[in-house]
Amino acid sequence: MIIFKMKIAIFTNNYLPNIYGVTTSIESFRREFEKRGHQVYIFAPKNKDYRDENKNVSRYPSVDIDYKIHFPLPIPHSVEIEKKLKDLEIDIIHSQHPNLLGSVARRWAEKKNVPLVFTWHTIYDQYTHYAPLVPQKISSRWVINNSVHYANQADAVIIPTNSVKKIIKNWGVENPKIYSVATGVDEDNFQNPNGNLIREKLKISKDKKIILSISRLTEEKNVIFLLKEIGKVLEKNQGWVFVMAGEGYLMDELKKIAKEMKLEERIYFPGLVEKDDIKNYMDAADVFVYASKSETQGTIITEAMYMGLPIVAIKSLGIGDLIEDGKNGLLADEDENNFSEKTEEILADEKLRRKIGENAGMTAREKFISPVCAKKMLEVYESLLKK
Repeated sequence: MIIFKMKIAIFTNNYLPNIYGVTTSIESFRREFEKRGHQVYIFAPKNKDYRDENKNVSRYPSVDIDYKIHFPLPIPHSVEIEKKLKDLEIDIIHSQHPNLLGSVARRWAEKKNVPLVFTWHTIYDQYTHYAPLVPQKISSRWVINNSVHYANQADAVIIPTNSVKKIIKNWGVENPKIYSVATGVDEDNFQNPNGNLIREKLKISKDKKIILSISRLTEEKNVIFLLKEIGKVLEKNQGWVFVMAGEGYLMDELKKIAKEMKLEERIYFPGLVEKDDIKNYMDAADVFVYASKSETQGTIITEAMYMGLPIVAIKSLGIGDLIEDGKNGLLADEDENNFSEKTEEILADEKLRRKIGENAGMTAREKFISPVCAKKMLEVYESLLKK
């Protein structure tokens, strides 16, 4: 039981209006912490096209980067924020990254003599293709070594799923305080879904069944493999269509592949899905598919589970901790046929789809909703403050 109301400072290089995994995680925990009466301050890069409604968000100056994806790169210095931090009473500092604003988080944790918590969100070497002009082998080694060094200096390391622990320990993390705390599904975001809105928007008739994927259309999400595998499924199952939602630099290539397969009329690319619309896409769908191998958790997976969708996914790192093969989803190997075969298996058996979907929903409500996950995180904070 938390014995007092905490003041928590979260430092992140990635935040609203970006709706990807780190932001989803921060917002899920922030809302739950605040419901319990804790004070949460967020320090993030400035986004020139976004204005915060939350008065407890402070923005560092940033440089807009448009290489493969658009993101503001924070400049980790601000006289105004330094003054604010000097005067701010803080009990816990939680860093979401090992560099840039992560360095600021570490410095202020030392200055204020408060615990530093670090969430290891990502298998960082899977993202080094975003670093132009640097050979991938060199950038992979640097980012891993930097992350390991940071984790070993933190008072606690948070991993979203248990399987990450073995990997980071093999890389050199010696910190004994490693805790598995998943990002919880915010149930408020999934009330009263309306899949008919999506069918009307995309002009998909009610007699068609929908295979759905939602992710960035980028290399680390393995989307070219996914499209080709689902293309095989569509060729054999005329009553199904594929909605490949998301945006990214591979969009044009994916559309070209769909055309080459002569499936462009049955494969839909609706682009970026706004947060409020995720529930509607999932309500419209019959099956959710995911081929990423770089996930430490994959919040979109737990959201699909919450919505009762049967899932077919690559058997990989964090995904294997969420899905029990044959019970609440199907796990496939990454080869040229296994993924499409698993997808066809679930398409062919309506009873299996219903059973797996129901089990997925029960698993999500038991383990992966925001109140459950926030309670675990607060227990980590409290354990550090009792030292």
